[in-house]
Amino acid sequence: MSAPTTGHTYTIKEAAALTGLPASTLRYYETIGVIAPVSRGASSGHRVYDESDLDQLMWVACLAATGMSVADMRSYVANGPLGAQRADEQIRLLTEQQRRLAAEAEQVALRQRYVRIKVDYWHAVAAGDPERAELLSEQARALADALRRVRPQ
Repeated sequence: MSAPTTGHTYTIKEAAALTGLPASTLRYYETIGVIAPVSRGASSGHRVYDESDLDQLMWVACLAATGMSVADMRSYVANGPLGAQRADEQIRLLTEQQRRLAAEAEQVALRQRYVRIKVDYWHAVAAGDPERAELLSEQARALADALRRVRPQ
């Protein structure tokens, strides 16, 4: 990722703790090119992360937390240094991720609504209100059908 600096450096264990990414993921991301090769200690050969490395790892961790695919993260990182030349591609990658997250949020909202209806259904059953229980049961069935149709992308 970067040349060794005179600032503070971190072991892979420390970098993992600071970024929330497991050490195995840090090694994997380096191996497949999501992040550039990390500097190595002269005597030990162990990875040595500097502040610049951690900065990049933090935004890669944020992208990973959004569920962005490894391939898209790799493209995003590769495009970064190219600035305005690749801005359209960066916008496309992030807009697609935003669309995927919106679809996931819609599905979560439907599942929450389904659970609320089922809670209300059981309240109606407990209260001895079969008419309300039947109405809520019908609503739950309709919502279950909607959940089957809505799939995250």
